[in-house]
Amino acid sequence: MGMLASTGLVVKLVLMLLLYFSVVSWGIIFYKLLQVYRANGASERFLEFFWKAKRFDAISSQLDRFEHSPLTVLFQEGYGELKRLQEKVEEKADPNIVSTDLGGVDNIARALRRATTSEITRLEKYLTFLATTGATAPFVGLFGTVWGIMTAFEQIGKSGSASLAVVAPGIAEALIATAIGLVAAIPAVMGYNHFQHKIKVLISEMDSFSTEFLNIVQRNFGR
Repeated sequence: MGMLASTGLVVKLVLMLLLYFSVVSWGIIFYKLLQVYRANGASERFLEFFWKAKRFDAISSQLDRFEHSPLTVLFQEGYGELKRLQEKVEEKADPNIVSTDLGGVDNIARALRRATTSEITRLEKYLTFLATTGATAPFVGLFGTVWGIMTAFEQIGKSGSASLAVVAPGIAEALIATAIGLVAAIPAVMGYNHFQHKIKVLISEMDSFSTEFLNIVQRNFGR
């Protein structure tokens, strides 16, 4: 702490910025860990329930049990569109038939794609900050490093001596800025890569669920 207190104004500002990056990054990491963990667990339980259930209306009535799963959003949108299409054909034909004249399965597919895009956006929220921190924090720290070295040379020029006592404060500033830059960047990069992988798995699950949902609709409601 004494070393930090002895740093110059510019390096202090650099360290404050890096500290902000680090604190926010860790907040995002813990938040995304909870969000992704809940999404994975709820999705597994929902898929198990989905394949055991016999009717869409029974599934719809139990969606609150899986509120953290992105698959429930897809089901809700797909089933909602299916019910709207059934209401449209109710007066003219069998209510269990989705007419291609009214858009049919294509409308449901579009609803599922919209829901998927919305869920991907929600899951990827705040990851840009981690990517930005991972990419810029080392350079911000490098700026502090360069400034610290400049301070060391300035002290040499003023004192006319290159002794350790003269250059040590400036070198210390440089090392502190470098270290804090890496401390901010490394967890951000690791967190970003980890969550990108987990989200890709969830996206794959959403794509598979959309395909299976459409297949069920075509087998049981389409013509």
